[in-house]
Amino acid sequence: MNTRTLILYLLVGWGCFSQQTETPRSWNLDLSPFYGSILLHNTDISHLISEHPTGLILGFNKQTYGYEGWEEYFNYPETGFSLVYQDMNNTTLGRNLGIYAHYNFYFLKRNLQFRIGQGIAYNTNPYDKVENFRNNAYGSHLLSSTYLMMNYQKARLFKRVGVKAGISVIHYSNANVKAPNTSTNTFAFNAGLVYELQGEEPIDFIIQEKQERVQEPIKANLVFRTGINESDVINSGQYPFYILSAYADKRIGKLSAIQLGTDIFFSNFLKDLIRYQAVSFPELNVDPDEDFKRVGIFVGHELFINKMSIITQLGYYVYYPFDFEGQVYNRVGLKRYFGEKWFAAITLKSHAAKAEAVEIGVGIRL
Repeated sequence: MNTRTLILYLLVGWGCFSQQTETPRSWNLDLSPFYGSILLHNTDISHLISEHPTGLILGFNKQTYGYEGWEEYFNYPETGFSLVYQDMNNTTLGRNLGIYAHYNFYFLKRNLQFRIGQGIAYNTNPYDKVENFRNNAYGSHLLSSTYLMMNYQKARLFKRVGVKAGISVIHYSNANVKAPNTSTNTFAFNAGLVYELQGEEPIDFIIQEKQERVQEPIKANLVFRTGINESDVINSGQYPFYILSAYADKRIGKLSAIQLGTDIFFSNFLKDLIRYQAVSFPELNVDPDEDFKRVGIFVGHELFINKMSIITQLGYYVYYPFDFEGQVYNRVGLKRYFGEKWFAAITLKSHAAKAEAVEIGVGIRL
């Protein structure tokens, strides 16, 4: 698993908690201690893998019942938020405390639960060139974090108390906002308890008699994205970037749309990186006046979940004067619609497993 989008956090929170008030309500708490190992996704962090991380995942969950049409399509998921405390058991890496918004999706007669959570974590001991130069995983106190859980869950096994057990993957990264940013991924085994806050018996789900069909013409989208990032050269400086995107999308059902479009990238950190490589590595034959701009074309998919959507895009640079991480790029993230046309987005742009930037965007769908 690789870097996922920073602050996707805020957008997921909008989706989880901006829905209309529903009656009846059903809330539950779950607590899952875990024990795991840091995965070696990059040999540069070999020296950091010395002990087994431990921690706790605390979840606060609200059940949906089908009052909103999207809920039935996704088998009545839970929305909620969670806290994750992780002790890396390594003085170089320190400890992480994260807050997340999450969705719980259910399968196999609601005995199998899949959770995806996105949030922000605080690291107690990031990189410092004097006091903690060995920590090349975390370049800043604030990190983006994603975690996944796959659990077997049995609710109300004894009155309000149930049990759950399974596996988790927890990812921490600052998405190249500040170098270094090698990141970590923890694979863990977890087991814990689930407590129903309401004592009533489970409430029946609403089943719609007729599913609504969605038919739309091709829509045009314009997006402006921005943010700050830094090259992998430590202390080279953080620079703003700007991206203009235009694409067409076509709904192919209630849940999905396909996309085709283009991006124009104005990545100012590349200006400094071009000059640095031209002076420091003459064997690379880099022209110090090389153009830092890039233009790409992409195909994508959008998965609609209520007013939220998940976007995935795969692109190729057709204008690529300076070689940086290859000509293929990918983008993944969240959109939140405000009305019929306007939306905000937070996305992660990467080259395969190598993150380049977290993008904060606003756009219009015409």
